[in-house]
Amino acid sequence: MQRVQQIKKLGRRVQKGFTLIELMIVVAIIGILAAIAIPAYQDYVIRARVTEGLNLASAAKVTVAENAANGAASLANGYVPPGVGTLKNVNSIAVTAATGQIDISYNTNVAPAATNTISLVPTDGGAAIAAGTPPSAPLKWTCYTAGVASAPAAATLPSKYAPAECRG
Repeated sequence: MQRVQQIKKLGRRVQKGFTLIELMIVVAIIGILAAIAIPAYQDYVIRARVTEGLNLASAAKVTVAENAANGAASLANGYVPPGVGTLKNVNSIAVTAATGQIDISYNTNVAPAATNTISLVPTDGGAAIAAGTPPSAPLKWTCYTAGVASAPAAATLPSKYAPAECRG
């Protein structure tokens, strides 16, 4: 009988729920995970916005390739840029007539205003192309961001915001 009473007393002492220390450990782990995940997610969102500009530049790439293949005097002939102010993330897409370089400038919601341009440069067998001279091989497009060796001056977007093929 005495043994049954001891067991009942022990049963009342059984812990129900979590201790404060256990809860604090869980909150600390969640805080550490959030501190890592939030900046990574923000960079991911910026990369998605940059990719939108690269997709919009595909029309300019086709125009430059056609003009280069035909030996046109201007590699930008016939290219109609998207309307200014109609795009959420892209400010402008410009084609250099002599070299075919495409510069994509992004709005400030993508990256800080001073660092928001990515450049696409066409090459013919590793050499720069020129207007009026048809290429001897298919064009190869190279994407440039800031900090990449031999990047054009127009490329100011930090590499961490660019898709993998543009990080050099």
